[in-house]
Amino acid sequence: MDKPYYSLNDYFQKEYGEKCYKIAIDAGLSCPNRDGKIGYGGCTFCSAGGSGDFAVSRKVGTIAEQIEAGLALFGDKKVGDRFVAYYQAYTNTYGELSHLEALYREGLSHPKIIGISIATRPDCITPEIVDLLSKLKQEYDPKFIWIELGLQTCHERTADFIHRGYPLGVFESAMATLSAAGIPVIVHVILGLPGETAEDMYQTITYLNGFRPFGVKLQLLHILQHTQLAAQYGFTKESTDDTFTHFPADTAPPPFHVLELEEYIDIVIHCLELLHPDIVIHRLTGDGPKEILLAPKWSLNKRNVLNTLHKTLRRRQTYQGRIYYDSRSANPL
Repeated sequence: MDKPYYSLNDYFQKEYGEKCYKIAIDAGLSCPNRDGKIGYGGCTFCSAGGSGDFAVSRKVGTIAEQIEAGLALFGDKKVGDRFVAYYQAYTNTYGELSHLEALYREGLSHPKIIGISIATRPDCITPEIVDLLSKLKQEYDPKFIWIELGLQTCHERTADFIHRGYPLGVFESAMATLSAAGIPVIVHVILGLPGETAEDMYQTITYLNGFRPFGVKLQLLHILQHTQLAAQYGFTKESTDDTFTHFPADTAPPPFHVLELEEYIDIVIHCLELLHPDIVIHRLTGDGPKEILLAPKWSLNKRNVLNTLHKTLRRRQTYQGRIYYDSRSANPL
């Protein structure tokens, strides 16, 4: 490994002998937490782009055309011939089954795509979806299909506040179903959610160890313009959309502190120490579009964040799984 944790680059080097890049695309789908099936406006932290702010614009055209546009962004940069099509924006298993199948096939059929990664919600993993994924997985072998699930936290009180829209049991059921079908899962966790202590975040990591997912994304909470979260904590004077699902007027939001860089580094390192060493780390900080990012501004310098993290890991001589192994005999996970 080139880092003291199992990075996605390490995984690709082991499996394909080279670095592979993701191309984020917008499949033009919606979300049950936006169209009224569950709620309106989405999760409180979610931007108008449905967490797909860096995806190739849907205006570019079809999935194949978006992939070509994504490839063109690399310009003269020396890259290999293997890429992952990342269905990023909104909920990518939410739609008519025949339409979803056509979208997935378009990505899997591209000659430079080695697999697809589908971002979605646990409550949008149905038996029919799993059957479709299993069929495509077999048909397009050796190309892979990954599912990315937005858990964010294992704490129901936080989930209620951020309007996640499903109870923890739904996540557990989806994990069991996907695992039984042999479909790798990447779980999204947000660090720094309102009302959560560092210990709360560590409990989410320990909870995930029990499922042993293929991968984890550790995402710093970003406060973005035109989100419920920004309005609730006074980060912007701009009014939110009237279609948002609001809390009752007498419901006070929990105390909230925007993490400083040093705090975030400490929390991420301890999360890595707790995580099982076989879980692939797909993300350690995340990007917030500078045009709409309200806080924390230090996160805009992603290179500095990662450099600081790596230097601190080396200085502390620690690594992914250190505490997992140390505690295993006393408290097996």
